[in-house]
Amino acid sequence: MQRALVGEVVMSEDLEKMADAIFDNRVPPTWVKKGFLSMKPLSSWIEDCIKRCDFLMDWINNGTPKVFWISGFFFPQAFFTGTLQNYARANTFAVDTINFEFVFRDTLTAEMITEAPEAGAYCFGMYLEGCKWDYEKHNLTDSDPKQLFVDIPMIEFKPI
Repeated sequence: MQRALVGEVVMSEDLEKMADAIFDNRVPPTWVKKGFLSMKPLSSWIEDCIKRCDFLMDWINNGTPKVFWISGFFFPQAFFTGTLQNYARANTFAVDTINFEFVFRDTLTAEMITEAPEAGAYCFGMYLEGCKWDYEKHNLTDSDPKQLFVDIPMIEFKPI
């Protein structure tokens, strides 16, 4: 269905929905169908999209990263499965006999990492809900008032 807006200018229903969503800072429905899942407003969604493209282009142009931005993956479960499969193949283990040990690297940032781990992966970009990480005691603790989401320190996913 088409509606006339001004004189002979005609906008389709899909285009009108897109314009309304952009005006309201929401991700347009046609983009939601093709893009990554997110509950963020359009402006933040676009920033994430650009960061994701940059992350993947850097991987393509410069080889496997030493640290992975896990929030940048469309399907992170596949990344972790692939990491376990690589370890299983390299060590001739059945993939269903191995799992991850999680080591919080709360004294390091992604920029400080110069070498990838021998096995597994360093990952950042994850969040906690309803609690926070205590950098002095190196464990979970109660969240600060009125702060629902907080960053998790970098985690090393070690196959065992």
